[in-house]
Amino acid sequence: MFNRILPAAFAASAAALSFTAVSAETSVPFALDWKFEGPSAPYFLAIDEGLFSAAGLTVEITEGQGSLDAIPKVATGAYPVGFADINSLMRFLDQNPGAPVTAVMMIYDKPPFAVVGRKSLGVEGPADLAGKVLGAPPPDGAWAQFPIFAAENGLDMATITVEPVGFPTREPMLAEGKVASVTGFSFSSTLNLKRLGVPADDLSVILMADHGVDLYGNAIIVNTDYAKANPDVITGFLGAVAEGWKDAIADPATAVDALLKRNPAADKDLETERLQMAIDANVLTDFVKANGLGGIDADRMASAIEQTKSVYTFTAEPDAALYFDDGYLPAADARMLQ
Repeated sequence: MFNRILPAAFAASAAALSFTAVSAETSVPFALDWKFEGPSAPYFLAIDEGLFSAAGLTVEITEGQGSLDAIPKVATGAYPVGFADINSLMRFLDQNPGAPVTAVMMIYDKPPFAVVGRKSLGVEGPADLAGKVLGAPPPDGAWAQFPIFAAENGLDMATITVEPVGFPTREPMLAEGKVASVTGFSFSSTLNLKRLGVPADDLSVILMADHGVDLYGNAIIVNTDYAKANPDVITGFLGAVAEGWKDAIADPATAVDALLKRNPAADKDLETERLQMAIDANVLTDFVKANGLGGIDADRMASAIEQTKSVYTFTAEPDAALYFDDGYLPAADARMLQ
């Protein structure tokens, strides 16, 4: 049963979630992967601009604790929609056959999985990780893909000392020189280190997608029971998300203003830079410019599955149809970002 590894609290929530036809004012709780930072600003902008309400939705957004965090929340029905790493979703579904969760809209067409190191500590490229200490939070999405990165770059994992670290201590440990590099999302770790006073010219940002890793990144995920019962809600939600990203790309500073209403302690300039990094490197790719936000390429997805198989033993033959369903996406012209 899929709930054998899920928190009991979420299982209790599932019993309370009603999978019925929805009214014009439908509440849709949305579970993020991480804190309220720049890349989450488009969703808050969609709230403030009335994009969700125009679709008949009231959306409440909650923070997460990592790329894997939203998956069990959505699988149990505690949340109908969430934001999570699709590669972690593959493994979750393999370990929990039949769990009612799938991805329906790709957001990070180019994933931000990265190794961020310090040049002054001897890390500039993949080969430099050998013989060094790597800080990696166990629930980190980038760490989950690190074995693929290592294999693609001929790295012997036995030559790398991996230090399990917490998310709050990851960047401080690198700033203090206690580790030579860390795994993380490029826009998160880089700017967190900048905020901690590490000079930008001392940082090496090794984006896994630039070094042989052919994976997708984070996507909007749904509880499939909810989605089947409420298809118009999901399509309306995804349409508002696309509009939110389009408006955030046109005016990142205004999008970050919407974020600051929910996280007033955030630094506007830093979060605007973080959002812009996500737009440039992860969201507004050539594929998205040509095809609109949200879809995937079948051949690339097949390649991503093969790369995952190289480092993870599936208990059943992986099936792309289990991991991504484009049937809820709005029409392509409604998802064009430029």
